[in-house]
Amino acid sequence: MLEDSLHKPYLKDDLYSDEISDVESVNHQIQSEKDNEIQFRTCSWQKTAALLFSEYICLAIMSFPWSYSVLGMVPGVLVTIGVAATVQYTSLVLWRFCLKHPQIQSVCDIGQMLFWGANWAWYATAVMFVLNNTFIQGLHCLVGAKLLNTLTNSATCTITFSAVTAIVCFFVSLPRTLSQLSALGIFSAVTMGIAVLLSLIFVAIQDHPFGFIEGKDPIVTMFPIKGTTFVSGMSAFLNITYTFVGQITIPSFIAEMKNPKDFPKALWAVTIAEVIVFTVCGAVMYHYTGNQYVTSPAFGSLQPTFKKIAFSFAIPTIIFLGALYSSVTARFVFFRVFEKSRHRHSNTFIGWASWAGIIGATWATAFIIAEVIPFFTDMLSVMSSLFDCWFGFIFWGMTYLTLNQGAKKWATPLRSFETIINYGLILLGIFILGPGIYVSVQSIIDSYHANLVGTAFSCATNAL
Repeated sequence: MLEDSLHKPYLKDDLYSDEISDVESVNHQIQSEKDNEIQFRTCSWQKTAALLFSEYICLAIMSFPWSYSVLGMVPGVLVTIGVAATVQYTSLVLWRFCLKHPQIQSVCDIGQMLFWGANWAWYATAVMFVLNNTFIQGLHCLVGAKLLNTLTNSATCTITFSAVTAIVCFFVSLPRTLSQLSALGIFSAVTMGIAVLLSLIFVAIQDHPFGFIEGKDPIVTMFPIKGTTFVSGMSAFLNITYTFVGQITIPSFIAEMKNPKDFPKALWAVTIAEVIVFTVCGAVMYHYTGNQYVTSPAFGSLQPTFKKIAFSFAIPTIIFLGALYSSVTARFVFFRVFEKSRHRHSNTFIGWASWAGIIGATWATAFIIAEVIPFFTDMLSVMSSLFDCWFGFIFWGMTYLTLNQGAKKWATPLRSFETIINYGLILLGIFILGPGIYVSVQSIIDSYHANLVGTAFSCATNAL
């Protein structure tokens, strides 16, 4: 019975249908839940934009200065714009696919459809989906410990700080609908924006970056310096890629929109904002800190007082964004377990106990991940190589090819060019998966050899 609730194979006729029946299907879904205690299709495009913005305006922004120091200013900016354009395009392809198949609830449904309705594809995508979200939660446990160590001057064991972060995030994850989290998402995005703005102001007005050596001014290069290794260059690229790639949550967001056709409004607003914020943050911070004094996250390049002030504004983002990914994972599991049960949409003890149990399991796993990979840039690289290759590139190239079957994808010169681009996206994803994993693992090994934070499950401080 449980296995039957975990997946629903899609009919071949549904997959290859050319008719878009999203309006009728969405209206039916809204009507079917109008008498439920908990209703899900309640998000306007403005609320969806807030959720998207809070997803992208995150702590990973503060890895851009380090990435620019490795790649050089010019390649760094070009990679930023290129990845942003790619994510914008693939997100619109994904949106078209969700419109055509409004019964989609998560990326796992898409994975099954892309691989001809195969059950194994649903389960394989489900594993990657849950692991991706849980790794992101782990990143927030890690950064939460960094924050608390920095603010308290390493007052207690780092493991304790990581556990405290996980516990706080657990309680914030408990609301059952994404609409309930949107207000906190707006607050999170605003405070993270303030943290970035303060960092830009402080790095410009301070006499020298933290760790400054007299007579050795910051060195800023337009292109990679001689001796830049493949490992460091690829890690910088993966850090930028990770920050932009967030398509994995889009099906869940669209599934809760009152009018899914409004999704591009939210997407364009967020993409324009993030390109400006990411590029300005990376370029300005790198300009003032140079190759010698840049850190990741870049708060560490600020003098102690400035560092604590700016970093403290990242607290809502650390808490909310981790909670958002935990909530998306919990919805995914909860909806499958209670697919045809009243516990799904009613305030029952079993429903809430199960929801809380799933949330708790994700945060316990995230805590363990944070202790095993206690390095900020390495964690970003691992997630990018393992998951973004699929959920940022390969899946959406395949989605385009599924939407344009047979001769349709070569119908016009423009369509042929678009088809070639999507084949290229699939190849790029494969490249990120192969060399990307090698680079990530090697970087973790190098970080442990350098004894940057001691060992796994170490009480050693990881303060900036």
